[in-house]
Amino acid sequence: MDLSVRDLAVARGGIPVLEGVRFDLPAGGALVLRGPNGCGKTTLLRTLAGLQPPLEGRISAPPEAMAYAGHADGLKPTLTVAENLRFWASVYGTAGREAPAMSAMNLSDLLDRPAQTLSAGQKRRLGLARLLVTGRPLWVLDEPTVSLDAGSVGLFVRIVRAHLEAGGAALMATHIDLGLAEARVLDLTAYRARPRAQAGGFDEAFA
Repeated sequence: MDLSVRDLAVARGGIPVLEGVRFDLPAGGALVLRGPNGCGKTTLLRTLAGLQPPLEGRISAPPEAMAYAGHADGLKPTLTVAENLRFWASVYGTAGREAPAMSAMNLSDLLDRPAQTLSAGQKRRLGLARLLVTGRPLWVLDEPTVSLDAGSVGLFVRIVRAHLEAGGAALMATHIDLGLAEARVLDLTAYRARPRAQAGGFDEAFA
């Protein structure tokens, strides 16, 4: 499983934010995106996940290889923890992965709790457990540790390491040091889009 990105340009609200982005992410690899708030990390991840089209460039990855986890946890609030994971297992055709996922993210004592009654950190742990249920090799993660305490961050790092050791890959935007020595860092500051001339101008429009 390899992800290849070449000369990618992406926009937010019709305004280019990044251009010329290039990188490769091989099986077993991890890449951490860095850069100041608003530089385009989320926009890039959403584009890679197929949620919006790029302005230009090429994204190469095996079909249906990606599992995306954004700022929303992707939970059905009235379903219990167990029911949420069973739902996702049915979507991905991966029945049997639910119990290991719950154990890995320390959710076993919350199986019968409706998702809407969980704390923010518990919801995030359940959202991340969904990654284990998907069975997909490439994890695309936007600030995955938001709302997690130190112990839960440790659980997350453990599942990422296990995923990499099994031949998976992870692309993450995060401001914290996860202690993943094997992860490369890509600073997106160098790829910020240059201002582009607008058609017409203020003086013309009001002359």
